[in-house]
Amino acid sequence: MQPGSVNANKLAKRLRRLTGQAIADYRMIEDGDRVMVCLSGGKDSYTLLDMLRYLQAKAPVSFSLTAVNLDQKQPGFPEHVLPDYLRDLGVDFTILERDTYSVVREKIPEGATMCGLCSRLRRGILYRYARENGFTKIALGHHRDDIVETLFLNLFHGGRLAAMPPKLKSDDGTNVVIRPLAYCRESDIERWAGLQDYPIIPCNLCGSQENLQRQAVKAMLADWERIHPGRGETIFRALTNVAPSQLADPELFDFAGLAPERGPDDTL
Repeated sequence: MQPGSVNANKLAKRLRRLTGQAIADYRMIEDGDRVMVCLSGGKDSYTLLDMLRYLQAKAPVSFSLTAVNLDQKQPGFPEHVLPDYLRDLGVDFTILERDTYSVVREKIPEGATMCGLCSRLRRGILYRYARENGFTKIALGHHRDDIVETLFLNLFHGGRLAAMPPKLKSDDGTNVVIRPLAYCRESDIERWAGLQDYPIIPCNLCGSQENLQRQAVKAMLADWERIHPGRGETIFRALTNVAPSQLADPELFDFAGLAPERGPDDTL
């Protein structure tokens, strides 16, 4: 697929349409919002920034965008890549420098899972920065496949029926997190990233167990999709069409209060 080709234009239109649809369905962005776009240097966050910049120019509401990258001081991290890229785009940005790498290496034994602590540290730093600097929304680059994979990770390894919501309020209630790529397929994002030739920065910290579990789930879903095309989309659609009375959570549905309806003439 070449930039400017018919297929490339169709791909651009599809990604923009699905991003705009997700934003509208969940009221992710409103007039006057200051959106902090978390930019990791991966294909998903580059695509997120791209889609939001396009919609910013077209949307009927006015909102600002600031790209924020957290430099976690991993050895070999190319510090110049993101600043150079964002300056060329003319995008407002901030690079936060926090040595979470050393903390993770110190706290987690060799061979153990690093992703959990790394994610918590990163999330805490970004949430605090957003709160202290008056951002009204935090945009993350998770896509449809991430959401479906998380559903099965929680199901298989956590005993919970939970995924990633397209929009959520942080536990402390001070930040609203949005996932504008929630309707977009990873395969589309991969093709888009290739067309745009983004300067991808890989995360080389992990290779830990949680990451391997996600890879196993990803492989399982890929097999399903190969045998039954469209299954991933069907699973995601199920997450938007939940019937609490057909599950088994007494906190979610009042099973204890169920009783037959009787009219005034009914007899026992």
